[in-house]
Amino acid sequence: MGLQILYEILNGQDDVFAERVYAPWVDMEAAMREADIPLFTLETHSRVAGLDVLGFSLQHELVYTNVLNMIDLAGIPIFARDRDASYPLVIAGGPGAVNPEPMAAFFDLFVIGEAEELIVEFVDIIKDWKINGGGDKQGLVRRLSAVSGVYVPSFYDIDYTADGLIKEIKPAEGAPAAVRRRIVKDFSKTNVPIKPVVPFVDAVHDRCSVEVMRGCTRGCRFCQAGMIYRPVRERTKEQIISGISQILDNTGYEEISLSSLSSTDYTLIEDTLRTLSDKYTDRGISISLPSLRVDSFSIQLVKEIARVKKTGLTFAPEAGTQRLRDVINKNVTEEDILTTARTAFEAGWQRIKLYFMIGLPTETKEDLQGIVDLAKKIVDVGWQTLDIPARNRLMVAVSVSAFAPKPDTPFQWVAQNTLEEFEGKLKFLGEHIRGRHLTFKWHNAKSAVVEGAIARGDRRVADVIYNAWRLGCRFDAWTREFKYDRWMQAFSDAGLDPGFYAARERAFSETLPWRHIDTGVAEDFLQDEYKRALSGEITEDCRFDSCSSCGVCTSLDADNITFGDFTVLTKKATGAKK
Repeated sequence: MGLQILYEILNGQDDVFAERVYAPWVDMEAAMREADIPLFTLETHSRVAGLDVLGFSLQHELVYTNVLNMIDLAGIPIFARDRDASYPLVIAGGPGAVNPEPMAAFFDLFVIGEAEELIVEFVDIIKDWKINGGGDKQGLVRRLSAVSGVYVPSFYDIDYTADGLIKEIKPAEGAPAAVRRRIVKDFSKTNVPIKPVVPFVDAVHDRCSVEVMRGCTRGCRFCQAGMIYRPVRERTKEQIISGISQILDNTGYEEISLSSLSSTDYTLIEDTLRTLSDKYTDRGISISLPSLRVDSFSIQLVKEIARVKKTGLTFAPEAGTQRLRDVINKNVTEEDILTTARTAFEAGWQRIKLYFMIGLPTETKEDLQGIVDLAKKIVDVGWQTLDIPARNRLMVAVSVSAFAPKPDTPFQWVAQNTLEEFEGKLKFLGEHIRGRHLTFKWHNAKSAVVEGAIARGDRRVADVIYNAWRLGCRFDAWTREFKYDRWMQAFSDAGLDPGFYAARERAFSETLPWRHIDTGVAEDFLQDEYKRALSGEITEDCRFDSCSSCGVCTSLDADNITFGDFTVLTKKATGAKK
């Protein structure tokens, strides 16, 4: 979605062209290296090294070796310190930029926050620099650093204590003590990308997708996106309907997706679904909601989604017991979950996927047993609800992943489970989630350990990522390509212990590597949420309850923030603390 947004904005400028480049698969990489073919763009086959800017979206820690590989394939020096003005400016954004430090050595700068807020201002500075003869790269970087939301790692020095903790983060003269993320303050005034790139081959999520709202205030304590994309901002129904109509006309897609972190929380979701269904059912165009909360899923929504075809249903209880769901602030009950399952079965669904995490803070064996029990209860609900022929097709798929704490969440201080702990829990679940109508799948716990170490890493972890790439690590998020032993060798070669970053609990007083990146979420709010988690206290959604004092609204330099059908006055307008 971010790629589509920026692609349309940039190519809408008269004197800018933006093209795409992706990581080639391992066989294509080998062929390119053998034939000495540098990385090139898809649209015009231009050499990436000949462009002005090379930008990466850091969506997940386990794609970082791909980033290094693409820079190298392009014929560009991997380390920022080795690149002069003859090479493209290499930049990055996305959720990985919340903690840019593990990748700081490889990028000239990072964009913090929502890039559509600053991208035109950004390229205008580069255009002016080129018009005036270009030349000194450091001068260009310094000009760009003056743009709010731009972080230049070379302008900050890091000092460490004897035991390896961060002693001080020191900005250079003129650099801000903290870089504040850019935020689109009125989402309803941003354009829906109406000319998405249509691939020549089948691709995952190849469909008409419109972002109906941005942000989520449900407050799940493990969820980085729910924290860093605050506040919630909605598009109008008219924007959504019009955008979908234009996308369908421009592409010929036969599926519509209403995208967000929690689409069923969109204020006008039922009315919007009904309008779309009435308009497109006869054309055979289906509708999907990629993110469903079990407590906001109604019979009417099921009916609207299923009028053309029944796309898959995935729900995320996350934890097997109410105690642990309260710890993580997943405000759903077992009754909510079973009622939602019954609703889906009554509407004709026969397959439901459930998503859980293991290794959550305070997790016990009883919580693991709760996953088993809940899955079997849903099977029982399906057996009781479906007619006899449909019962044979009943399937409840349980998917489990290993929890990796992320920066800027209430769990950023917790110790991640060790590999041995994860594997013991997976063994227990594998032995107990069995039956004719049950399937069990799990994500590689070894990759979660590496992910956790990188996610909360400091600048020294750059050496680990570089070593892993040199050892042949590529496509680490793909199970068959992930090489755990090589990653452990990469840590060893760098003289670093992955447990120091992953399996170590942090004190509130510790200076975290991302301390100088300001997402707007107050640290005291995160600390309070961690304390509430340990005592099993829930925090209500501030859209429907009182303000939780997360700090986002008051940190914005604006008179007000538009949240769809209502407006919040900010600190600038009211002088209030909330």
